[in-house]
Amino acid sequence: TNSLTMIWKLFKHLSEDQQRYEKQLIFEHPAFVKLCQQLLRDARRMTRGDLVFSLHAVVNLGVPQNTLLVQTLVRVCQEKLNRLDNRCISVLATTLAGLDKDKNVSALQAGLQLLVEQRILSIRDIFILQNLMKCLGKDVPVFLKKKLEMAVLKEIDHLTFPNALRMFLALVAMNYCSIPILNACSKKIQENIHDVSFRHLILILEACYSLQYRNIKLFSAVADYVNSTACLWDKRQIMLFLSAFETLGFQPSELMDVFAEKVTEDPEFLNLKNLLIVLRVYSRLNYIPRGQKHLFFETLHNCLNKYLPQISNTELLKAVYSLCMLGYLPHRALDELLQKDSRNELLLSDDLYKEQKEVMLRAVKACMELDSPSFTKPACVMTENSSSLVSLNLRKAQEALVELLGDENMFQQNVQLPYKYHIDFEIRMDSTRKQVLPISATDDHADSSVQRLAFLFVPLSAFCVGTTHPQGKLAMKKRHLNKLGYHVILVLNRKFQEMTNEDAVEFLKEKIYSENGFPFSEVTVQDSN
Repeated sequence: TNSLTMIWKLFKHLSEDQQRYEKQLIFEHPAFVKLCQQLLRDARRMTRGDLVFSLHAVVNLGVPQNTLLVQTLVRVCQEKLNRLDNRCISVLATTLAGLDKDKNVSALQAGLQLLVEQRILSIRDIFILQNLMKCLGKDVPVFLKKKLEMAVLKEIDHLTFPNALRMFLALVAMNYCSIPILNACSKKIQENIHDVSFRHLILILEACYSLQYRNIKLFSAVADYVNSTACLWDKRQIMLFLSAFETLGFQPSELMDVFAEKVTEDPEFLNLKNLLIVLRVYSRLNYIPRGQKHLFFETLHNCLNKYLPQISNTELLKAVYSLCMLGYLPHRALDELLQKDSRNELLLSDDLYKEQKEVMLRAVKACMELDSPSFTKPACVMTENSSSLVSLNLRKAQEALVELLGDENMFQQNVQLPYKYHIDFEIRMDSTRKQVLPISATDDHADSSVQRLAFLFVPLSAFCVGTTHPQGKLAMKKRHLNKLGYHVILVLNRKFQEMTNEDAVEFLKEKIYSENGFPFSEVTVQDSN
């Protein structure tokens, strides 16, 4: 066992190329063959620790799973399972995680799971607990996940910084979002943020995404650390941080300003793949760098023009869509895109993403019209009621508006507008914003003095995490509704649903009649608070 373990310890620190070469030498060495034969003979007489560590070393050295040696060791572990101590259980769990499912392995895994369930209250070592969480994986029954969670929480005061990093990954492996454990880990990581490597920072952010865990303090700590040490990171690393934040819906504005400056100083860094990532990040998070809007857009536009001869149709659509979402029209790329569309090269009938591409192309065409400098606000917008019924999550808003305004004829619901835009409720007011006008009285003629309010009840995911800053799609819709003559009022639907009926009426009253209820100036791309 000592010999095998030492071979494994030396072997695991080699590079992949060295490992391939050394593995061949090890397997061909006559002493290794004799060692394996002796292990096979003595397996049933070995101590529990020697047995488990021998199996661990043999498997990690790459001895095939279907050999008599590995299968014998697995069967003997099954026979001696009840004699294993907690440390041996942890090592065995790690070993089994690297094996494919077969009859012997499955039987041993089932037995190990039962043993963990029985022993869980006696395990006091956080390292062993997190290792079991990681190795038992997502297929563990929910009740056992909860038992593991409770065992960890009992020892959470002894959580160290290295364990906090590993615990994030263990919870991902188990596909279990334990908020108390994650909060404790996040606090420990924030305290030691300067000691976390680039790889681990990215893994932490990816883990937060996988577990749907949103911790503003943790995200801000990572963003502030990267921003304060920006000179130590290369542009690709900062871009990967921004990409990870984008998947989380978190906007690190200062870091995005710093990165934009680096891009404008050295645009050669932007190959096509990097350009698409940058465009996606800034458009989805609806962010235009402070003080360098024109230069930043021109830099990205010039880079896109450079890649036009080689860019694929899908990549071209994504790039143009991102720039248009930010309110910038890349004319040369737009011409190329429209030519491809006219030749029916963009939307192929067998394309799995055809519907998604249609939505993007429609948005691009809307931007070309509405964001054009020559566009003027129409005197009258053709609207259409798609249905008199409202969805369940808007029923409360409908009832509150009826109570507030006294009649359903005082507002429209489920309104369809040009460019496939939809608003939940439309209210029309006089120019002084003192009186709500009946819909029927303002339907038949254009009147520039009539103020149109568009209520959009939106989910929390439509905003950047922890803010009221709308993400790209919502910001674009808000901008375009503004161009069509609407004053847009965004309502966070979840918070509205939590209000009492009286509070809901008062909330809508304030939004409709208050002088600060809605701004009459045109909304900018990143208008947020």
